Amino acid sequence: MTEAERTTPVHGVPCWVSLMTRDLRAAQDFYTAVFGWDFRSGTLGEGFTVAHADGLPVAGIGRIGPGLPTATTWTPYFAVADVDATAARVRERGGTIAVGPLRLGPGRGAVAADREGAGFGFWEGRTPPWSIGRGSAPASLELRTSHAFDAAIFYSEVFGWDPHDPGGCEVGYVYQQDTVVVRQGGHTVATLRGGGDGASPDPRLRPQWHVRFQVDDLTAATEAARKAGGEVSPPTVSPDDGPESMIGDPHGAFFTLTSRRSPASPE
Repeated sequence: MTEAERTTPVHGVPCWVSLMTRDLRAAQDFYTAVFGWDFRSGTLGEGFTVAHADGLPVAGIGRIGPGLPTATTWTPYFAVADVDATAARVRERGGTIAVGPLRLGPGRGAVAADREGAGFGFWEGRTPPWSIGRGSAPASLELRTSHAFDAAIFYSEVFGWDPHDPGGCEVGYVYQQDTVVVRQGGHTVATLRGGGDGASPDPRLRPQWHVRFQVDDLTAATEAARKAGGEVSPPTVSPDDGPESMIGDPHGAFFTLTSRRSPASPE
């Protein structure tokens, strides 16, 4: 992808997702089997690749360096104007910085964790043309946390989510469901749900960001994941995305499969 094809995302919105794994080749084989992705070299150097679907960028997959303790996990990244100032806000509000800030290819980024240990990243710079819920990008991002309202305060202060900021992110709280919906331009970009439990043996309930990918045939995709060595959880129904199944890849990273929405479906 050329620099001219990159865009500058709106501050505070998700701008990318990536997987860090111990075995890059094996991860590529698994996700190709499930999604049919093809992989190309990215701009972040050796050990980083970009998954494409129908010629469009979907996600990044990179190799964890020897000796590094980074967990094998899918991580969402949020666009920021100043990565150093954002890192400072994370620390001031009780979060931690795991990696960075540092320069990576065309921009600067960092990986952090919120007060409950849910990992996320943030990025300063231009990105591929990519938007949650549209085209080849993931269908949605969801944070499972113990208390959605408290988490929303943390992320709002870190990323500057402000309903009074023209063009910025709007945050709405559904008290009865302990759910926060983050929207930008009338489009949902993230959902924060309460009820998480850090001590739960169920990975779906631990505080973490979940990435949902759309597929045309949910049954076929889950079976492909099983045959490729993945762990397939019993299907459930999401209030936003309908039938879905959580998948653990062979190296322990979890993600969710959901049926592709009709293009005509209302937001």
